[in-house]
Amino acid sequence: MYTAIERKKEMKWLKSVGVQGLKVDFFGGDKQETMRLYEEILSDANDYGLMIDFHGATLPRGWERMYPNYVGSEAVVASEMLIFSQGVREKEAYNATLHPFIRNSVGSMEFGGVLLNKYLVRSNEGRNKRLTTDGFELATSVLYQNPVQMFGLTPNNLTDVPGFEIDFMKEVPTTWDETVFIDGYPGKYSVIARRHGDRWYVAGVNAMKEPLRLRLQLPMVAGKKMWLYGDDVNGVAVKKELAVKGSGEVPVDVQPNGGFVLVQ
Repeated sequence: MYTAIERKKEMKWLKSVGVQGLKVDFFGGDKQETMRLYEEILSDANDYGLMIDFHGATLPRGWERMYPNYVGSEAVVASEMLIFSQGVREKEAYNATLHPFIRNSVGSMEFGGVLLNKYLVRSNEGRNKRLTTDGFELATSVLYQNPVQMFGLTPNNLTDVPGFEIDFMKEVPTTWDETVFIDGYPGKYSVIARRHGDRWYVAGVNAMKEPLRLRLQLPMVAGKKMWLYGDDVNGVAVKKELAVKGSGEVPVDVQPNGGFVLVQ
């Protein structure tokens, strides 16, 4: 991707074999030469109808409005680090309550896959235990905004998680028409509502050590029925239907390191 002639040659070939987009990794710093390279890649890829996602990259600065083929940038301690670092796993919920207020408020954030493995190794046993609930992981697919949705799927996910979780990941939108901040405090909890078409998704996570009792004010879904994806008191994933009051108030319990999604 660094040399224009080779880059265009490669992009032409990729388009000819049916590739729709590229994920370009390992950018070195924010010097002017590197910043120009980002835009040159975006411009050339747009000529070939290829979408671009930047990984190992700097914070995006307006590219969503400048280039129609720009998808998103990592620029965050992303999901791959959950596999590599115990410290990152221990802070996953804490960091998740910061991203909507800080990193993701600037631009698209390519965090990586929603991970449902109980252990973040290929065998799904023995080490690198995931410290968040399934409800938390499903919530991040809505809480984090990026036009490419990713699911860290391994074969065991098809049998060791409830089918409704797999169905949720098949259907969750990748783009949103409206976003509304509902509640939260950086480092403690965060609740965001997003609308795709005429359907609302409300997602929240709890980074505190105690269960969190919320009374959400959701006038956009007042009087309607919604599906709640969350966790019981033992951290086991649940799905249940609930009716929103005419006032739009919805009580929700969120477990420690847990989360929920309300789907209209």
